[in-house]
Amino acid sequence: MGKDHDMLVFWKEKLVFLSVPKTGTTAYEKALSPLASMTVLDPPELKHAPLYRYNRFFRPMFEKACKTQMETMAVMREPVSWLGSWYRYRQRPFMEGKPNSTHEVSFDDFVSAYCQEKPPGFANVGSQAKFLEPRPNGTSIDHLFRYEDQSGLIAFLENRLSIKLDLPRENVSPKMDLLLSTDVETELRQARSEEFELWNSISA
Repeated sequence: MGKDHDMLVFWKEKLVFLSVPKTGTTAYEKALSPLASMTVLDPPELKHAPLYRYNRFFRPMFEKACKTQMETMAVMREPVSWLGSWYRYRQRPFMEGKPNSTHEVSFDDFVSAYCQEKPPGFANVGSQAKFLEPRPNGTSIDHLFRYEDQSGLIAFLENRLSIKLDLPRENVSPKMDLLLSTDVETELRQARSEEFELWNSISA
């Protein structure tokens, strides 16, 4: 899974690649960082700036100071697969003994906890839908891709940035070693329906 990628700004191409945590885009960052005019590495609040924070801080800077209208792009992962990525990340040895560790927690219990109105720390991983939510002023993600549609994402980047990306072209299948019980999946789809609606709305 590796570390999450940073926000990348491609000035000449008028494109900003927003970094949704745990969407498996590290390989893209490695390939694209040298071409970016600006890479936001830290702090995490800006590196992983959701659309609302981009709208508040970065967009006015680009538009007012630089008189430029940028387009945004992002990757969203299928919601169960995305939660699996968080769960596995918090299962890693370095998380053991930390409050947010999932070492003593089953995947079902993790997802159930995530469905609560105020999830406990170990299941408080945010929301892709909230991260990508359009703003009242009309700012929205211009180009949204499914993590599962790697070939579409690669084709867009190659075309937009006029480059050849040396990345695997086959669709990446999420690891299926984490299975949700039917009851918990139903609970998740009801409690977090906006996540599934957004993912389903992305044309693959």
